[in-house]
Amino acid sequence: MAKKTFFVTGTDTGVGKTMVSAAILEAAKAAGKRTLGMKPIASGCENTPEGLRNEDALIIQAAASEHLAYDMVNPVALAPAIAPHVAAGQAGRAVSVSRLVGFCRGMQMRPADLLLIEGAGGWRVPLNGREVYSALPRELQIPVILVVDLRLGCINHALLTAEAILRDGLVLAGWVANRTGSETMSCEPDTLSYIREHISAPCLGVLPWVEQVGPEVLSRYINIDVLFEN
Repeated sequence: MAKKTFFVTGTDTGVGKTMVSAAILEAAKAAGKRTLGMKPIASGCENTPEGLRNEDALIIQAAASEHLAYDMVNPVALAPAIAPHVAAGQAGRAVSVSRLVGFCRGMQMRPADLLLIEGAGGWRVPLNGREVYSALPRELQIPVILVVDLRLGCINHALLTAEAILRDGLVLAGWVANRTGSETMSCEPDTLSYIREHISAPCLGVLPWVEQVGPEVLSRYINIDVLFEN
C-alpha cells in the first residue's frame, strides 16, 4: 500500500502542475523512494497506435520509479482539449467522483512510498453538472500540494485556493512556486515573501524557468523532506 498519497492542484490551469508533480517524483526517486503517479482524467489526448495518450500523463508515467501501464496512470483519457466535464460530454463519457475514487484507491493499494494524484485545472474544476474535482481528495481524505504560477495576480489566487482547501477540511501539505515563462514577474521576491507569510504550509521549492528543461533538473529545486515527516 502507498505510504504517502498527495493530491496536486494548481491556482489555475497552465500553472505547471505536471512538471511540478514529475519533479517531486524525480526528487523522491533520487532519494531512494518507490514512487507512483497518476492523472485520473486528462483531456487533450492524441490518437496513437496504442490508443489515446496525454502528454502530461506520459510525463508522470516516466517520472515514477514503478512502471505502470498507461491506462492505470490515466484511466479516463479524453480527446477534446477543453474542460474535463465538457470533453467528457462531447466524448459521450460519464465521469463521476466515485469512479475516479475507485481508480485512485486501486492505485493506493500498490506498494510505494509516495503516490501523487494530479488534478486538472484549479481546485473547483467541474467533473460533471453536479460534482467538482476537489471532491476527489475530500473523499480520499488526502493532503494537498498547491502549485502557484509566479505571475500577476498569483497572491490572490494562491490565498483563495489555500483557503478553499482548508475550508474543505483538508491539509495543505505544501506549495510550490513555479515560473512558467521566461519573463520574471515584477517584485517577485516581495510576492514570494507575502505568500510565505500568509500561507501556513511550507514552500517546497521555487522552480526556475528554463527552456526545454526536464523534471530531473527541476527536482533539484524541490525539498521533499516535509512530505515524509510523521
